Amino acid sequence: MAESVSERIAQKIGSFPASERRAAQALMANYPVVGLGTVAEFARAAGVSSPSVLRFVGRLGFSAYPEFQASLKEELAARMQSPLVRAGTPLPAGTGPFLAAIEANVRDTFAHLTQPQIEEIATRLADPRGRLFLVGGRFTDPVARYLAAHLTVVRSGVMHLSGQESTWKDHLLDIGRGDTVIVFDIRRYAAPLLALAEAAAAQGAAIVLFTDQWLSPISRLARHIIAARTIVTSPWDSGVALMVAAEAILAETTRRAGDRAARRIRALEGLGQPGPTAAKAPGRSGAPRSRSAA
Repeated sequence: MAESVSERIAQKIGSFPASERRAAQALMANYPVVGLGTVAEFARAAGVSSPSVLRFVGRLGFSAYPEFQASLKEELAARMQSPLVRAGTPLPAGTGPFLAAIEANVRDTFAHLTQPQIEEIATRLADPRGRLFLVGGRFTDPVARYLAAHLTVVRSGVMHLSGQESTWKDHLLDIGRGDTVIVFDIRRYAAPLLALAEAAAAQGAAIVLFTDQWLSPISRLARHIIAARTIVTSPWDSGVALMVAAEAILAETTRRAGDRAARRIRALEGLGQPGPTAAKAPGRSGAPRSRSAA
């Protein structure tokens, strides 16, 4: 599967000169809309020259600006594809192609999710000074709930936002600076999740986004983006790479929490275990004492 424009940017942005890095940042801040305008419009949005935009496009591997735009338009169309549309596409039968697609998804996801990025996210999640709020969409919320259940063992201050979307507003009252909102959102992206992320970001929270290769609109708000590959030989998108990425973040978070996590896990293991006072007193039997006279 061809790399998305966002994946190309993530892979190469470290080598961009300053003006081309600004072009990349402008595109990612409003992806992919900025790239669908003219070169001059893109340049104005990024605050750079038109030649800088063209050099940026060339550095991504496109021979011309129309080719770059065609790729963005394909991504935009793919973003909104429903399972019904994909069901009409002939797909290879059998588990072999399906498993191959799963393996490729995981491999390609981690080709763009670097160890420094994992460490930076985990450092934030392990910091007990900020609370963690996790939420997902219709098909991704089970992954959010899974990650929240594990993080609750590792540290305190973890909340999974479950139930009706209207109840999320109750939690928004508590979200503020220093907190982190972890959002799972893949195509077709959920408007309520975007609204929640916008409100949380406005209140000073950092957004960590787990999304797909086409990037949820929440990406413009996110401090960290984990873009997982989701396409398999099925009308349905796969959440396997999302789950593996979440588990990689969890493993590193646990490691960075160190002794705090170990003490918490030890305390949790001890809850509900019989203490020394529950043991029988020496010399006593468990039989009831007779009230009859000797």
